[in-house]
Amino acid sequence: MVFSIVMLLTGGLTENLDKLSLLHPPFLLGLISGGATIFWFSGASTQAVSTGAYRAVEYIKDHMKLDGATKASAQDSKKVVEICTIYAQKGMFNIFMAVFFGTLACAFIEPFFFIGYLISLAIIGLYQAVFMANAGGAWDNAKKIVETELHAKGTELHAAAVVGDTVGDPFKDTASVAMNPIIKFTTLFGLLAVEMAVGLIAQGQQALVTNMAALFLVVNLVFVFRSFYRMRIDVPGSDDEQGTDDGKTVTESV
Repeated sequence: MVFSIVMLLTGGLTENLDKLSLLHPPFLLGLISGGATIFWFSGASTQAVSTGAYRAVEYIKDHMKLDGATKASAQDSKKVVEICTIYAQKGMFNIFMAVFFGTLACAFIEPFFFIGYLISLAIIGLYQAVFMANAGGAWDNAKKIVETELHAKGTELHAAAVVGDTVGDPFKDTASVAMNPIIKFTTLFGLLAVEMAVGLIAQGQQALVTNMAALFLVVNLVFVFRSFYRMRIDVPGSDDEQGTDDGKTVTESV
């Protein structure tokens, strides 16, 4: 799909080949932007998982007694699942909207900028996904080894392994596996968007394309902001409590 865009913009590799170069500033900036998007996505998805898990643990500590023989009620268990669902929906909504409008913005900014964006997104996304899957699996396996082979539960080593596994689970189960559909969606949807932008420019609508690119970029940045600062774990009474995920309210309303 990437090369179909290249063939479209170069007239079958007969023109504008000089723009597929690091010496063409939009193409180079596209390479940088694609890599930045991958790292933003990794952080935002991990942030959503971390906040949801924190709120679930917070609810469990306040409402469930797990140190006795009494099992948690079905109602409490459903509430924990509902908390996790709420944060999954909130996190992925922000991320999807940021990816959607970011794709539109990149396609309308400059066609060769978008080609560099897609190439970087695919290559860096591949290596980032492999890294996160392997690193997360290593953290997860380290905890299992400490528990089953070293029989070191309750020690400082086990506590450190649990901390590592807390990072490893969102690495291997969330961010890494979600990289593939993001890359595919951006490429497929971007193919349609860049063709639309090129068609408008051919009709003499350059000003419209520029204004739409600016609008899409602003909306994209709003959702990028929300993906981090609306998903933070707030501490009641802290100076930065405003603008966070309002987790207490969400948890209590559940």
